[in-house]
Amino acid sequence: MGVAAISGILDTTVALVFTYIAYKTGAYIHKYTPYSYPNARIKAMEAKLFDEQRFNELAESGNLENFVASLEDTAYREYLTALGGDLTPWNIERALDEALADTYLLMAKIMPGRVRGFFKLLADRWDVKNIANVVKARTAGEDPERYIVEAGSLFGRVQAMAEAKTPEEMLVALEGTQYAEPYQRYLLGEISLAEFETELYRRYCGTLKDYVSSRKGDERVILEEFMRLRVERVNVLTILRAKRSGIPPEVIERFILPGGKLKLEPLINAEDLGMALAELDSTEYGKVIWEVRETVEKDLAVIEPVLSRYILRRMRDMERFYPLSVATAVAYTLEKEEEVRKLKAIAKLIHDGVEPDRIKELVSEAELVEEV
Repeated sequence: MGVAAISGILDTTVALVFTYIAYKTGAYIHKYTPYSYPNARIKAMEAKLFDEQRFNELAESGNLENFVASLEDTAYREYLTALGGDLTPWNIERALDEALADTYLLMAKIMPGRVRGFFKLLADRWDVKNIANVVKARTAGEDPERYIVEAGSLFGRVQAMAEAKTPEEMLVALEGTQYAEPYQRYLLGEISLAEFETELYRRYCGTLKDYVSSRKGDERVILEEFMRLRVERVNVLTILRAKRSGIPPEVIERFILPGGKLKLEPLINAEDLGMALAELDSTEYGKVIWEVRETVEKDLAVIEPVLSRYILRRMRDMERFYPLSVATAVAYTLEKEEEVRKLKAIAKLIHDGVEPDRIKELVSEAELVEEV
């Protein structure tokens, strides 16, 4: 083989190597670089999350006016200022919910385009909450405006429902959405109010699942794990509460959400709460609830914060495994949700006249479960 031939082969080999390196470098840049700025921004936002000392200070507020005034140096200020002097626990809760919804939308704005839709869908959770609250308020003869949060892509339709004169007009406001059919079934008496609300969440979960299934690579892995854990948390708590109340399996099944991988049949068909907890022992949640296992049958609420902490811990684990990924934003939203839940709890307890020391004690344990 001549020198020229050998030189040609070497040149071709070198060209292929550099082409491969360029391809891999380009793929890496496309995959990870878009997360550099948003994740750095989120880390700065994490530094502003409230610590235990801040919550304790708020617990000492004494009244809702002081509570709101203590938040004037935070991002919640604009939402609470809009309330004027109408400071009630439910108005404060709505304001805090609007702040949380805007957090999801901020994530949608700064995240790479390929995952923005997920955070927009998280904000659309208020579509379900608003629709359910309007229907429940109308059923109870109350003013639905009191229970509406200005969030979600269907907010205009929700307002139309709240202003409607008849149930039929409310149905018209929902026409063209995936939630119209469940409401029609409720009006016809085919399902109960509780089943109607569950069906709303079931359809919402389906939308989230479809979106997550359309993602690729690390993003799909992370978001699928997040969705699985959120759905399983709701389902586990639903089943355990039902078992405590003696609700039969065939009724429990009507309130199960799709999307989890945990085998629920053994839990649903368990004889009682104790047997259901025993079935959980052989799952990943057995170790999770072990720390409260002795008290859980007396006070089921102790499981809620344990499951919440587990989901956050799993997302933080994924963040360490995928440092430049959507896991950072997902973990931050979980911490923000906890912060908002605790602020709501403090406002409610202050309004109810609970002593500051007791508020601190309760809030340290308060991780009430959010919907999916």
